[in-house]
Amino acid sequence: MCGRFSQYRTAIEYLEALRYDKPIDSGIDPEPIGRYNVPPRSRVLVFFETASGLRMAKLPWGYQPWWAKGKRPPAINARVETASTSKFFRDVWSTGRMLVGADGWYEWVKDPVDPKKKQAYYIRLRSGEPMWFAALGQFRREDRMEEQEGDGFVIITADSDQGMLDIHDRRPVVLPPDLAREWIEPGISPERAEELVSNLALPVQAFEWHAVDRAVGNVRNEGAHLIEQIDDPSL
Repeated sequence: MCGRFSQYRTAIEYLEALRYDKPIDSGIDPEPIGRYNVPPRSRVLVFFETASGLRMAKLPWGYQPWWAKGKRPPAINARVETASTSKFFRDVWSTGRMLVGADGWYEWVKDPVDPKKKQAYYIRLRSGEPMWFAALGQFRREDRMEEQEGDGFVIITADSDQGMLDIHDRRPVVLPPDLAREWIEPGISPERAEELVSNLALPVQAFEWHAVDRAVGNVRNEGAHLIEQIDDPSL
């Protein structure tokens, strides 16, 4: 995963796609989020569950435990193969599971002849519906109302399957709605959480992709034109 995705619908549309039927303990902004080029370190709408119901918050895309501060930059991704056992994510594996509602993500493919040349592709569900990235991090709970230092998240990634663009790259773990709801349940076991992201994510056949303009490579560029298919890709 190259660290860029889109999140442009309304919070209500994401909730409808999640088919969440428990109490919602958050205000809901009715306006479209309208982000087609979400970069790391920016604030992103995430969804998580507490004892009082589902909550939504805008958290920084990036996380590090308190003891790692100053030693390395915050991580933006967590490898599914090691996330449950890594010292870096061990404390949030059981207490910090969350979801990122997204509409698609970007990957860049290198020219085999000239690696300096890259073509951007936009990947989305064939169904056209929102997707759910499995994520981990630190978020506000019932015992505190304000965000605190260290709040943030990482997106869990897995190896790309054969046929998903560059098979040497990684992609976000995308869960179907029923398993996405289970992922954020506070009561599930760490073993079940690992099974969800390791074995039950959506397969490559659920996705489609197309080439997009290289303008998406600049984080300052924004707008719906960034996800439009181009007819003459460079690769």
